Amino acid sequence: MITAIILQVVAGAALGKVGAALGAALAAFAAGYGIGKVGTAAMEAIARQPEAAGNIRTSMIIVAGMIEGAALLGIIVCLLAIVL
Repeated sequence: MITAIILQVVAGAALGKVGAALGAALAAFAAGYGIGKVGTAAMEAIARQPEAAGNIRTSMIIVAGMIEGAALLGIIVCLLAIVL
């Protein structure tokens, strides 16, 4: 009886770790996709208006940094769920 309860607790913990690992992978994938979309849009905007390249590039770098920060926060939360 006790062994069945212990096995269920261990299986639940393992499943939680798998979920956290998938969450970290999803956060990394989503960040890569988002930064790719931002880069694509910025290059198209620079191609349309080359004189605004400096402003567009600055905005692109700020947005990419914000996406990267959100993804890093998601990855850290998932890794903490694995460790703790």
